Amino acid sequence: MEKQKNAVGRRKEAVTRIFLSKGTGKITVNDKSYKEYFSLVYLQNQVELPLKTIQSLDKYDVQINAAGGGMKGQAEAAKLGIARALVELNAEWRPALKAAGVLKRDPRSVERKKFGHKKARRSYQFSKR
Repeated sequence: MEKQKNAVGRRKEAVTRIFLSKGTGKITVNDKSYKEYFSLVYLQNQVELPLKTIQSLDKYDVQINAAGGGMKGQAEAAKLGIARALVELNAEWRPALKAAGVLKRDPRSVERKKFGHKKARRSYQFSKR
């Protein structure tokens, strides 16, 4: 059996588990084609970006298990996970992937709601009378 590399990607509330193996460039997300799962083209591009960066879009099969969050969070979590799996596979790709900005974990997430406020920062409307 071939070597299979595993990695985890996270973004907002989304978590993706990546299974990378040699193949023909088939990318599946939760047992669906990634083009079917991520219907928006810019999200499909996010998932492809690490593989495009090292010019090996048709050399690896990627299986993604995505859970939590929304479509954008899952797509960006998949991008990070694929990049991490590729670095595990070949450390020489690290500088190229780092330069493309795909190895960065985006720390931004939703700020919690505060008491006495309508949302995280939005106060209730002030009424003088």
